[in-house]
Amino acid sequence: MEQLYKSGRSLFNRKLLTVLMTFLWIAPAFAQDTQYKIDEEAFGDNSRHWYGIFDKHNIINPMPGRPRYKATDITQVADNILLFQKNNGGWPKNYDVMAILTDSQKDSVLKTKADYNTTYDNGSTYTQITCLANVYTATKQDKYKNAAIAGLNFILSSQYKNGGWPQYYPLQSDYSRCITYNDGVFEGIMELLQDIKDNKPEYAFVDDKLREKLVNAYNKGLACILKTQINDMGRPTAWCQQYDEVTLKPAWARKFEPPSISNGESSGIVLFLMRIDHPKREIVEAIQNAVAWFDTSKIYYTRVKTIAAPRMVTPFRVSVTDRITVEDTTAPPIWTRYYELKTHKPLFSDRDSRMLYSLADVPRERRDGYGWYTYNPQKVLDKYPEWQQKWAPGKNVLAKAAN
Repeated sequence: MEQLYKSGRSLFNRKLLTVLMTFLWIAPAFAQDTQYKIDEEAFGDNSRHWYGIFDKHNIINPMPGRPRYKATDITQVADNILLFQKNNGGWPKNYDVMAILTDSQKDSVLKTKADYNTTYDNGSTYTQITCLANVYTATKQDKYKNAAIAGLNFILSSQYKNGGWPQYYPLQSDYSRCITYNDGVFEGIMELLQDIKDNKPEYAFVDDKLREKLVNAYNKGLACILKTQINDMGRPTAWCQQYDEVTLKPAWARKFEPPSISNGESSGIVLFLMRIDHPKREIVEAIQNAVAWFDTSKIYYTRVKTIAAPRMVTPFRVSVTDRITVEDTTAPPIWTRYYELKTHKPLFSDRDSRMLYSLADVPRERRDGYGWYTYNPQKVLDKYPEWQQKWAPGKNVLAKAAN
């Protein structure tokens, strides 16, 4: 009997050992699959500009053949983010946070901590804060939390009293002072603040006092979005790329970016508004009006093609292609980036700020070097039925338009 008991216990111990060894074998792989990884595409605009455009004004420029960190190298990437953060809490644009820098490059960056070329352009600053918050949550290293808090305070410092944000802060003497929706700046900041307002776990380190200030900034930003929706000739439409920071009127940015209804940027704003749970009446109305505008501003049977062209060198860029529009009955709806105020005609421009009404009229350097058409409004139209059934079941503006 005793021998049987010993035999059974031995069998049990062997099975337990097998289970433990199996767990130890799979645990590292499981942890690797579930740990936070850097969202490389969130930094994509910055890295593409760094590698694609040599800028003599950059602190450092890329060196050929240098390796890059992997998405799982979260502390090394976060240390790069800390390296580029300025003393005011913000970040410059157009560097690759995944780059493995040389000691000389690191020294050059460190020397510019007090150079405040800090910006939200190309996804800068709010993307770094989001990454640092996640790395802190994963590692509990205070340096990442402290840097994220400094970034959040930069957002508070740079917000206008009317709720908008400039492209650069400290303010500069050009169009970057404008309230900026271009390239997703506004909704990028607002999505970060919304996550904090909604108590997302990666922002648990934000204390009550700072959280209150950030929620107030979010509410001011939301009010600014609603105030700047363009009511054109009595018809609510969408948004401009940028607004005068004082008058809140549509404003020029670069010489080929006129005051207009901008469907590309407006799509991002509407998708952000659609994220809001239990939206107030004014938010619902803003979405409904923008969706109706997207529906009526569709362009049918048009496709944009990129074609080969003789090499052309300009002071701005080198072009080896051109763009044309062709008639195509199978093409999905498309929208121009700009629609003229009051007339609502598709609008184009050039570096001399002329108002043009056809892509073919745009000189080649800008015709081939700028995104004049967009499919972004289709993302809103695709999402609308689900949103409308949930938050506005009594009014389907697309059904009304179809009838």
